[in-house]
Amino acid sequence: MDRATPNLPSRDFGVTSAFYARLGFVEDFRAQGWMILSRGPLQLEFFPYPDLDPYHSSFGCCVRLDDLAALLAQVEASGVPNARTGIPRYHPPQAEPSGLTIAYLTDPDGTLVRLIQNP
Repeated sequence: MDRATPNLPSRDFGVTSAFYARLGFVEDFRAQGWMILSRGPLQLEFFPYPDLDPYHSSFGCCVRLDDLAALLAQVEASGVPNARTGIPRYHPPQAEPSGLTIAYLTDPDGTLVRLIQNP
């Protein structure tokens, strides 16, 4: 099976791991210079970036999901605010002009994670 895993910045692996744990991710690997989190077959990889300004980050990725509603239920239960400003935050899903249903999650490091429902 071919696959790709996003490589994303983390100012603090402990904070990043705790945030994503509330969304159902578990740590598969952590060393000084790398961390891998997974939620079933979905994996996100993180590298240290302690000086990152989350309000000026341009990092992002797309996560395509068979069950967007299930992940969004965890996002809402975790207390991530549904807001237009602030970090972290999320925006509920909506049908985009592309025909895709997409929700938007901004993590504590300012990374934009597009949550896309598989057709």
